[in-house]
Amino acid sequence: MDQALRDLATYLADAAPNVVGETVIAHDELAITTQRATLVKFLTFLRDDSNCQFKVLVDVTAVDFPERDERFEVVYNLLSIALNQRIRIKVMTDEAAPVPSVAAVFSTAAWFEREVWDLFGVLFTDHPDLRRLLTDYGFQGHPLRKDFPLTGYVELRYDAEQKRVVYEPVKLTQEFRTFDFISPWEGMTIDRLPGDEKATEDTAEGDGEGGA
Repeated sequence: MDQALRDLATYLADAAPNVVGETVIAHDELAITTQRATLVKFLTFLRDDSNCQFKVLVDVTAVDFPERDERFEVVYNLLSIALNQRIRIKVMTDEAAPVPSVAAVFSTAAWFEREVWDLFGVLFTDHPDLRRLLTDYGFQGHPLRKDFPLTGYVELRYDAEQKRVVYEPVKLTQEFRTFDFISPWEGMTIDRLPGDEKATEDTAEGDGEGGA
Protein backbone atom coordinates (compact mmCIF):
# COMPACT_ATOMS: atom_id res chain seq x y z
CA MET A 1 0.00 0.00 0.00
CA ASP A 2 2.80 2.43 0.91
CA GLN A 3 4.44 1.91 -2.47
CA ALA A 4 1.19 2.63 -4.28
CA LEU A 5 0.80 5.83 -2.24
CA ARG A 6 4.37 6.85 -2.94
CA ASP A 7 3.74 6.31 -6.65
CA LEU A 8 0.58 8.42 -6.39
CA ALA A 9 2.45 11.18 -4.56
CA THR A 10 5.13 11.21 -7.25
CA TYR A 11 2.51 11.29 -9.99
CA LEU A 12 0.68 14.22 -8.39
CA ALA A 13 3.90 16.15 -7.81
CA ASP A 14 4.75 15.77 -11.50
CA ALA A 15 1.21 16.45 -12.76
CA ALA A 16 0.61 19.49 -10.53
CA PRO A 17 4.01 20.83 -9.47
CA ASN A 18 2.73 24.25 -8.41
CA VAL A 19 -0.19 22.82 -6.48
CA VAL A 20 1.23 19.99 -4.38
CA GLY A 21 2.92 21.15 -1.19
CA GLU A 22 4.04 19.05 1.77
CA THR A 23 3.42 15.32 1.29
CA VAL A 24 3.12 12.83 4.16
CA ILE A 25 2.24 9.11 4.15
CA ALA A 26 0.87 7.77 7.43
CA HIS A 27 -1.62 5.07 8.44
CA ASP A 28 -1.96 3.89 4.83
CA GLU A 29 -3.13 7.31 3.71
CA LEU A 30 -1.53 10.06 1.69
CA ALA A 31 -1.83 13.62 3.02
CA ILE A 32 -0.99 16.59 0.80
CA THR A 33 -0.98 20.28 1.67
CA THR A 34 -2.08 22.80 -0.94
CA GLN A 35 -2.91 26.51 -1.07
CA ARG A 36 -6.37 28.06 -0.83
CA ALA A 37 -6.04 29.53 -4.31
CA THR A 38 -5.37 26.12 -5.88
CA LEU A 39 -7.82 24.06 -3.83
CA VAL A 40 -10.74 23.91 -6.28
CA LYS A 41 -8.45 23.17 -9.22
CA PHE A 42 -6.62 20.43 -7.31
CA LEU A 43 -9.77 18.67 -6.07
CA THR A 44 -11.26 18.80 -9.55
CA PHE A 45 -8.10 17.17 -10.91
CA LEU A 46 -8.21 14.46 -8.23
CA ARG A 47 -11.83 13.72 -9.11
CA ASP A 48 -11.48 13.63 -12.90
CA ASP A 49 -7.99 12.32 -13.61
CA SER A 50 -8.04 8.68 -14.74
CA ASN A 51 -5.07 7.82 -12.50
CA CYS A 52 -6.78 9.26 -9.42
CA GLN A 53 -10.58 8.95 -9.62
CA PHE A 54 -11.18 10.32 -6.12
CA LYS A 55 -14.87 10.73 -6.79
CA VAL A 56 -16.12 10.49 -3.19
CA LEU A 57 -15.69 13.33 -0.72
CA VAL A 58 -15.99 11.45 2.56
CA ASP A 59 -15.72 14.43 4.88
CA VAL A 60 -14.53 17.99 5.38
CA THR A 61 -13.32 18.93 8.84
CA ALA A 62 -10.81 21.22 10.52
CA VAL A 63 -8.17 21.28 13.25
CA ASP A 64 -7.48 24.32 15.42
CA PHE A 65 -3.92 25.33 16.34
CA PRO A 66 -4.40 28.67 18.18
CA GLU A 67 -0.65 29.29 18.48
CA ARG A 68 -0.21 29.49 14.69
CA ASP A 69 -0.74 32.59 12.56
CA GLU A 70 -2.95 30.47 10.30
CA ARG A 71 -4.62 28.60 13.10
CA PHE A 72 -6.92 26.32 11.11
CA GLU A 73 -6.15 23.27 8.99
CA VAL A 74 -9.16 22.55 6.78
CA VAL A 75 -9.04 18.87 5.86
CA TYR A 76 -10.69 17.14 2.88
CA ASN A 77 -10.87 13.33 3.00
CA LEU A 78 -11.30 11.73 -0.42
CA LEU A 79 -11.89 8.14 -1.50
CA SER A 80 -11.18 6.45 -4.83
CA ILE A 81 -13.41 3.38 -5.06
CA ALA A 82 -11.91 2.39 -8.41
CA LEU A 83 -8.33 2.38 -7.06
CA ASN A 84 -9.17 1.53 -3.43
CA GLN A 85 -7.16 4.49 -2.13
CA ARG A 86 -7.72 7.39 0.24
CA ILE A 87 -6.14 10.81 0.19
CA ARG A 88 -6.25 13.76 2.58
CA ILE A 89 -5.92 17.33 1.32
CA LYS A 90 -5.12 20.16 3.74
CA VAL A 91 -5.26 23.93 3.42
CA MET A 92 -4.30 26.51 6.05
CA THR A 93 -6.30 29.60 6.95
CA ASP A 94 -7.01 32.01 9.78
CA GLU A 95 -10.15 33.55 11.27
CA ALA A 96 -10.50 36.17 8.52
CA ALA A 97 -9.20 34.59 5.30
CA PRO A 98 -11.92 32.58 3.52
CA VAL A 99 -11.44 29.21 1.84
CA PRO A 100 -12.99 28.61 -1.59
CA SER A 101 -16.04 26.37 -1.43
CA VAL A 102 -15.74 23.07 -3.31
CA ALA A 103 -19.50 22.49 -3.37
CA ALA A 104 -19.43 22.88 -7.15
CA VAL A 105 -16.94 19.99 -7.34
CA PHE A 106 -18.51 17.72 -4.70
CA SER A 107 -22.14 18.46 -3.83
CA THR A 108 -21.74 16.89 -0.38
CA ALA A 109 -19.26 19.65 0.51
CA ALA A 110 -22.14 22.10 0.96
CA TRP A 111 -23.20 20.35 4.20
CA PHE A 112 -19.65 19.64 5.38
CA GLU A 113 -18.56 23.25 4.90
CA ARG A 114 -21.57 24.49 6.82
CA GLU A 115 -20.50 22.27 9.71
CA VAL A 116 -16.92 23.58 9.61
CA TRP A 117 -18.22 27.16 9.55
CA ASP A 118 -20.57 26.47 12.46
CA LEU A 119 -18.08 24.70 14.72
CA PHE A 120 -14.80 26.42 13.78
CA GLY A 121 -15.81 29.72 12.18
CA VAL A 122 -13.95 29.09 8.92
CA LEU A 123 -15.45 31.15 6.08
CA PHE A 124 -16.10 29.67 2.63
CA THR A 125 -16.49 31.86 -0.44
CA ASP A 126 -19.05 31.04 -3.16
CA HIS A 127 -20.92 28.69 -0.83
CA PRO A 128 -24.58 28.38 -1.89
CA ASP A 129 -25.99 28.61 1.66
CA LEU A 130 -23.40 29.24 4.37
CA ARG A 131 -25.26 29.23 7.68
CA ARG A 132 -25.15 27.32 10.94
CA LEU A 133 -25.95 23.62 10.83
CA LEU A 134 -25.59 22.06 14.29
CA THR A 135 -26.00 25.01 16.65
CA ASP A 136 -28.92 27.42 16.82
CA TYR A 137 -29.08 30.48 14.54
CA GLY A 138 -28.61 32.86 17.48
CA PHE A 139 -25.62 30.95 18.88
CA GLN A 140 -22.53 33.02 19.67
CA GLY A 141 -19.06 31.63 18.99
CA HIS A 142 -17.76 28.39 17.48
CA PRO A 143 -17.70 25.41 19.88
CA LEU A 144 -14.74 23.43 18.48
CA ARG A 145 -12.25 26.27 18.72
CA LYS A 146 -9.65 25.57 21.38
CA ASP A 147 -10.35 28.90 23.06
CA PHE A 148 -14.10 28.33 23.34
CA PRO A 149 -15.21 27.99 27.02
CA LEU A 150 -15.91 24.41 28.04
CA THR A 151 -19.44 25.12 29.21
CA GLY A 152 -20.38 27.96 26.91
CA TYR A 153 -22.23 30.95 28.31
CA VAL A 154 -25.81 30.16 27.40
CA GLU A 155 -27.80 26.93 27.63
CA LEU A 156 -30.86 26.04 25.61
CA ARG A 157 -33.77 23.99 26.92
CA TYR A 158 -37.42 23.36 26.21
CA ASP A 159 -39.76 24.99 28.72
CA ALA A 160 -42.88 22.86 29.16
CA GLU A 161 -44.85 25.70 30.73
CA GLN A 162 -44.08 28.23 27.99
CA LYS A 163 -44.25 25.53 25.30
CA ARG A 164 -41.13 26.86 23.60
CA VAL A 165 -37.35 26.77 23.60
CA VAL A 166 -35.76 29.23 26.03
CA TYR A 167 -32.21 30.49 26.56
CA GLU A 168 -30.73 30.89 30.01
CA PRO A 169 -27.26 31.94 31.24
CA VAL A 170 -25.10 29.02 32.32
CA LYS A 171 -24.97 28.91 36.12
CA LEU A 172 -21.70 27.62 37.56
CA THR A 173 -21.07 26.71 41.18
CA GLN A 174 -17.55 28.01 40.69
CA GLU A 175 -16.40 30.36 37.96
CA PHE A 176 -13.70 28.02 36.72
CA ARG A 177 -13.35 29.63 33.30
CA THR A 178 -10.80 32.03 34.83
CA PHE A 179 -9.78 29.87 37.79
CA ASP A 180 -6.03 29.77 38.33
CA PHE A 181 -5.40 26.05 38.10
CA ILE A 182 -1.81 24.84 38.15
CA SER A 183 -1.42 22.18 35.48
CA PRO A 184 0.44 19.15 36.88
CA TRP A 185 2.16 18.49 33.54
CA GLU A 186 3.67 21.98 33.54
CA GLY A 187 5.59 21.33 36.75
CA MET A 188 5.33 22.95 40.15
CA THR A 189 7.22 26.18 40.82
CA ILE A 190 6.21 26.51 44.49
CA ASP A 191 7.03 24.44 47.57
CA ARG A 192 3.51 23.28 48.28
CA LEU A 193 0.17 22.88 46.57
CA PRO A 194 -2.52 25.53 46.87
CA GLY A 195 -4.77 24.54 49.75
CA ASP A 196 -2.03 22.92 51.87
CA GLU A 197 -2.20 25.86 54.25
CA LYS A 198 -5.75 24.81 55.19
CA ALA A 199 -4.52 21.41 56.32
CA THR A 200 -1.86 23.12 58.44
CA GLU A 201 -4.42 25.39 60.05
CA ASP A 202 -6.76 22.46 60.77
CA THR A 203 -3.92 20.48 62.37
CA ALA A 204 -2.93 23.43 64.54
CA GLU A 205 -6.49 23.89 65.76
CA GLY A 206 -6.81 20.21 66.50
CA ASP A 207 -3.60 20.18 68.54
CA GLY A 208 -4.80 23.15 70.56
CA GLU A 209 -8.08 21.45 71.42
CA GLY A 210 -6.33 18.23 72.35
CA GLY A 211 -3.99 20.09 74.73
CA ALA A 212 -6.87 21.70 76.55
